[in-house]
Amino acid sequence: MSWRQVMEIPTYWHRQTASEPFFKDVVWSKPETKAHSGKLLVVGGNKHSLTAPGIAYAAATRAGAGTVRVLLPDSVRKTIGKSFDEGEFAPSNPSGSFSKNALGQILDCADWADATLLAGDFGRNSETAVLLEQVVEKYSGNLAISQDSLDYFVGDIGKLTDKDNIVIVASLSQLQKMTRAGMSSVIVQHSMSLQALAGLLNSWSRETKIKILVYHSGNLIYADGGQISTTPAAELQNWEVPLAACVAVWWMQQPKQRFEAVTTAIYDYLAYTTS
Repeated sequence: MSWRQVMEIPTYWHRQTASEPFFKDVVWSKPETKAHSGKLLVVGGNKHSLTAPGIAYAAATRAGAGTVRVLLPDSVRKTIGKSFDEGEFAPSNPSGSFSKNALGQILDCADWADATLLAGDFGRNSETAVLLEQVVEKYSGNLAISQDSLDYFVGDIGKLTDKDNIVIVASLSQLQKMTRAGMSSVIVQHSMSLQALAGLLNSWSRETKIKILVYHSGNLIYADGGQISTTPAAELQNWEVPLAACVAVWWMQQPKQRFEAVTTAIYDYLAYTTS
């Protein structure tokens, strides 16, 4: 990189490489024992799919969570049986998704946890939509949101961007829907350059409380409080849920260094998936 190119990189932009973490102190301070590694709650699934919570559980365990509990709708109780000790069940509705009666149990489990992940596979259900809105409204702990749990909010993204305790892990298509719903006068496009999207996310994250991680132009991009980190990554498939789990783990272990923790979680995820 030339001297001129270095000078043109904005001070808010932190460029991490896939081979070396940008924030080495976060890696060095990672807890070494399970007792100090945090408690994570994963919520997701419906009677037609348990893929997202299963992937999230595996990814969080690999990332070093001390304890992981998975809350599923009770419509899958017979499917799961006693084969998954970490699984717990909350009330479901006739369609097999979480019902509004699950709110109390979700919040009780979230109070136990150091962080909560809405992993996905909630399905499309109006009752579940109301439930997730109430969870977001009432929960004040560290909350990561991925996959179709984010779809419930893209039309009214202010319910997420007005809160300081939420990290969104979004596909570029979901980000486009947010901009089309009025989040910005600029519509995100697949043809947008990395520099243009980084600048746009810098502005959004300064003007609102949005904290968002997205993949575009061969980079994982994280925006938080006007800071941007980018990490080069080869073409990714089905990355949102496992990376969201990794983000939740690193963030709960470094709660006072969210930007640094999420950026390091990206490095950790890529180091594992490309090794």
